[in-house]
Amino acid sequence: MTHWTLNDDPHAARETQKYDNPVPSREYLLARLEEYGKPITHENMSAMLGLEDENQLEAVRRRLAAMERDGQILKDRKGAYALIDKLDLIKGRVQGHRDGMGFLIRHDGVKPDLVLPPRQMRRVFNGDVVLARISGRDRRNRAEGTIAEVLARNTQTLVGVFRQNTSEFAVLIPENSRISQEVIIPHSVSGGAKDGQIVSVRITQQPETRKQPVGEVVEILGERMDPGLEIDIAIRSHDIPADFPPEVDDQIAGMSAEVKEEDKTARIDLREMPLVTIDGEDAKDFDDAVCAWKTKSGSWKLVVAIADVSHYVRGGSALDNEAYIRGNSVYFPGQVVPMLPELLSNGLCSLNPHVDRLTMVCEMNISQTGTISRYKFYEAVIQSHARLTYNQVGTMLQEADSEEGIALRERYRELVPSLENLHGLYQVLRKAREVRGAIDFETTETEIVFNDERKIEKIVPRSRNDAHKVIEECMLAANVATARFLDKHDLPALYRVHQAPAPERLENLRVFLGELGLTLGGGDEPTPKDYQALREVIQNRPDFDIIQTVMLRSMSQAVYSPQNDGHFGLAYQAYAHFTSPIRRYPDLLVHRAIRSVIRGPRQTQTVQRAEGAPVEKPTTWCPYTFEQMIELGEHCSMTERRADDATRDVTDWLKCEFLSDKVGEVYEGTIASVTQFGIFVRLDDVYVEGLVHVTSLPSDYYHFEADKHRLKGERSGVAYRLGDGVTVRVARVDLDDRKIDFDLADSTPRHHRTPRGQKPGAGKASGDGASARKSSSSKSRPGKRERQGAAAGKDTSADESAPDAANNEGGAPKRRTRGPRQRRGKG
Repeated sequence: MTHWTLNDDPHAARETQKYDNPVPSREYLLARLEEYGKPITHENMSAMLGLEDENQLEAVRRRLAAMERDGQILKDRKGAYALIDKLDLIKGRVQGHRDGMGFLIRHDGVKPDLVLPPRQMRRVFNGDVVLARISGRDRRNRAEGTIAEVLARNTQTLVGVFRQNTSEFAVLIPENSRISQEVIIPHSVSGGAKDGQIVSVRITQQPETRKQPVGEVVEILGERMDPGLEIDIAIRSHDIPADFPPEVDDQIAGMSAEVKEEDKTARIDLREMPLVTIDGEDAKDFDDAVCAWKTKSGSWKLVVAIADVSHYVRGGSALDNEAYIRGNSVYFPGQVVPMLPELLSNGLCSLNPHVDRLTMVCEMNISQTGTISRYKFYEAVIQSHARLTYNQVGTMLQEADSEEGIALRERYRELVPSLENLHGLYQVLRKAREVRGAIDFETTETEIVFNDERKIEKIVPRSRNDAHKVIEECMLAANVATARFLDKHDLPALYRVHQAPAPERLENLRVFLGELGLTLGGGDEPTPKDYQALREVIQNRPDFDIIQTVMLRSMSQAVYSPQNDGHFGLAYQAYAHFTSPIRRYPDLLVHRAIRSVIRGPRQTQTVQRAEGAPVEKPTTWCPYTFEQMIELGEHCSMTERRADDATRDVTDWLKCEFLSDKVGEVYEGTIASVTQFGIFVRLDDVYVEGLVHVTSLPSDYYHFEADKHRLKGERSGVAYRLGDGVTVRVARVDLDDRKIDFDLADSTPRHHRTPRGQKPGAGKASGDGASARKSSSSKSRPGKRERQGAAAGKDTSADESAPDAANNEGGAPKRRTRGPRQRRGKG
């Protein structure tokens, strides 16, 4: 038997300083395991090291166990240790979750993501890149990972609340809800910060399994109530680039504010076509213009012209690098952090009226049944003939005989025929959507109205008219044509992918529906048509909103991927984002892919090249490999989630501030989510959520029945169910933690009932059903004020299940406001 000796350990001196009984260093044990070449037990390794002392034997056992726990080595079923085969390791980016756990977003794009338990998350920050191995299954039978190695530390600064803990040190409580660790700040590097102030901290010691991260204050941002600070906090805590670097400023400085004459050549001239932009009242960047007319055969011609951002933002340039880092524009209430500098986003790449602009055009022939029969792409120069708003177009189309409608139609009389054609085409496309079976979730978007001091004056629902729907269908059509084009030419680009519901979420939905006498068709693999059929069945039920909410929570999250797996929610076999390159990097990549064909040596019927246009190698514009696209898709999906998290944080804080002076006031509300520790209530007319903790409910012993989405009192039989109406009083508002607590002003919930005359089992969607099942329940006893899992203010699955909503042209449905958040659960 080969014998080793501790004298060969190059780190022996270090270990001697740390321990009374010398123990082999981790580096030495790894080297010996590699030399041995096969698994070895603790006993055999100790023998080969010549160890006989019980203390040393125990020290080696503990060290090996710690190395196995930290993912450095593996332990087989026989108790033998071995090196981890690098081929078995999975590379990915850590995504923290507010309850302290996390996920490994795999770089190879394979789904599902690995679950990282809280113990593993102690050694990393959200965004770190690691190697991990599959170590088992969690309680929900999901693959669980152990981190073997941290490859990249991507968090260097954090923003949060400074808290004075002891006379020797303070802590930073991070604002980023995906980071659960508190950062230790020695007083010597606290920078004079005071308790409760918002500070920026540089990380000087990264987290480890047994050590908290350490940092130093580098900037005091201000007091919590300073106007506008909530956006500054969100930008910093989510690492959103806000200022453009000097190299981007230099590149912009060399650009003309107007389109150069030479850039207008070798393009299709559409300046006489009555293209118009239709946007919101406050919009400043206009990246799409539309026009439609009927053909002699009765079909439709639709032209969608999109700002030609790829002409100005070339791959590998400073502008491109910064656009990649940002990934997308971030829209905060009242403020935008753009993906591109203003000269482009509001200038050269904004289709402002009556000025020449460069565009990428998708021209489509659409049949009388709403099918895209032909399409082609080309580079063009256009002039928008008008900057119209949704309200103006809605009035012209839906209130044509009103005084305002008549005046607007006269003002834009030359454009009215195209607008009416667009409206007629919308109705055809809408009918085709119904036939296709796309899921049409109705979600209420809200708008925050500020006063002059940037305080919330009111929160109002955002209305949608036919003008919104016209643009929505035009953009969907262009995006579908784009996806077909990418697929036909086998181009490396990003699709917008929305997977079918996961089996676990599907089962939860079926159990919930079974309790209501409803079923979802399609068996184990329901189609969008099955979802839409169910939605139509419940359309007139008083509990429609609640059933739809549970249906929405069963959905997976839409992502960007070079692998075309279709779009479940929109019922498309292929879908991509083409229409917003000003604000989304994936769209910019798609434009480059399209141009590589337009200017490529081979011409097809799907492109049109203007006379005199250059012929170039496809790789000039689209040099990406499939593997590079996987990473680009993962990155863009991350920046999209980052923007969602940041805007939600700002909105949550503003809503907390809105209720901060309304403590004691009584409101009517609806139970929006049920957990084992209480119910989250959404105020009906205020659109704000808060928690009624189980300890605030009438004295009883409450069972949490997850599949029935209710808390039920054991003695009283009173149940608080998802969708029930309740009357609540604002009890507490915590601005630091963005927590809102309610108390019940009336202990009796108002249950929704089945419509009169309809039997409980009536109105089932076709397909196999799910009978009512015995619920799994847990008990909640008043007195234990636990906030585990309360981070999102509701069932966290809703935050991870956002299919593209058609009313936002592929954007996720607006999320409801988060309620109280447990400090420990901010990961």
